[in-house]
Amino acid sequence: MIRAKLWFRCAAMHDPVTPVVVRPAVLGWEAKERTVELQIERAFTGEELVRRMKGWVTVDPQKAIDAIQRYGRLKVLDDRDLVVEVETMEDFRKLQGALLASFGKEMEAELIPKK
Repeated sequence: MIRAKLWFRCAAMHDPVTPVVVRPAVLGWEAKERTVELQIERAFTGEELVRRMKGWVTVDPQKAIDAIQRYGRLKVLDDRDLVVEVETMEDFRKLQGALLASFGKEMEAELIPKK
């Protein structure tokens, strides 16, 4: 398994940025007729995290997701870091080529060295 960090161009500052989960989403309920003291805490999926970047980055998040899914899968690693996982180096090279062709320098994938 090969993992790569995704870098997007920030719409405001034009620096390369990648989203990280600082705190998982906390979902709860409000009942009309009683108190419901139930909360669910869960992390975002890779796709959810990319979708939430709409307006904050210079690429269309859905188009980015579509391009990535042809070669790999988005994942949130260790409940914090957004990565794309591909099976082979050939898939990674194809992904890089697709990102360059679709987004130019607005988005890129960078290999994460194995530990």
